Amino acid sequence: MNAQVESRELSLAGADNSRLANFAGPMEQNLRHVEERLGVEVRRRGYDVQVLGPAEAVANASAVLARMFELSAQETLSPDRVHLCVQEFGFPRPVTEQAAGGGSETIVHTQRGGIRGRGPNQRQYMDQIRVNDLTFGIGPAGTGKTYLAVASAVEALHSGSVRRIVLVRPAVEAGERLGFLPGDMAQKVDPYLRPMYDALYEMMGFDRVARNIERQIIEVAPLAFMRGRSLNDSFIILDEAQNTSVEQMKMFLTRLGFGSKAVVTGDITQVDLPRQQRSGLRHAIEVLRGVDGVAFTFFNALDVVRHPLVQRIVQAYERNSDAEDARDR
Repeated sequence: MNAQVESRELSLAGADNSRLANFAGPMEQNLRHVEERLGVEVRRRGYDVQVLGPAEAVANASAVLARMFELSAQETLSPDRVHLCVQEFGFPRPVTEQAAGGGSETIVHTQRGGIRGRGPNQRQYMDQIRVNDLTFGIGPAGTGKTYLAVASAVEALHSGSVRRIVLVRPAVEAGERLGFLPGDMAQKVDPYLRPMYDALYEMMGFDRVARNIERQIIEVAPLAFMRGRSLNDSFIILDEAQNTSVEQMKMFLTRLGFGSKAVVTGDITQVDLPRQQRSGLRHAIEVLRGVDGVAFTFFNALDVVRHPLVQRIVQAYERNSDAEDARDR
């Protein structure tokens, strides 16, 4: 375990005291965050920063710090922003992936500006959505599956490649029987679709989303209402797909019409179906692998872009699941 320690220097020359304080954070919390996430030691003395640790970790941390210093001249480095810098530059794409990607990066353009993937899996996911008619994004909460799918849908609508966005989610918590809830149908369904609404409001603005819903350019519906429809020239997103049955998943996938694109997102570790019922998402992974025009992106704990604690929670559950599987075997 005596890994060789390497050192790398970073100069902050030219920065004033305000920018240095922004870069390091209160009580140098930004630097401590980089240390904790990447397993290095960061020492700052005035305008000089020294990074010590294993060679690969030092290289990654240096890239993160360089990006943070660049951003410190333009914006306030909040803990969230530092976390995203670590996600984007602290876990770089392997050389083989970069070659396969052809050196280009997919950027989704919305009203709020360009949105790019943070980390190799998010970038792969965005590439696959653009290229394929059906894309599955599978992984834990906080990895950007739904957010990036909605961003891609908004871009497709603005560019004219589709005429409407259809947002679908199984209302499994109410057993697809929504009659006992108060309010009209929209009010009954809204709580289940709130994450997609939130992403739309951020990218398009509340007023524009409301107008598009009124004109049925944006449609939100529970999965049970998709039966019998054929959706042409549409961008369709099925969220929380782990809570579909096998029959519901097949029904949804066969709604895809001409000029349409579909994205299916879900986390197969958080299935809320009755124990004896098989998840349609798990079944689709088995059945559709290798089918032309269908792509899969599998996210993991390192792709989590929420609070760093969420990443550690996901990793803890993954370790527990692996241990239980080993005991069962």
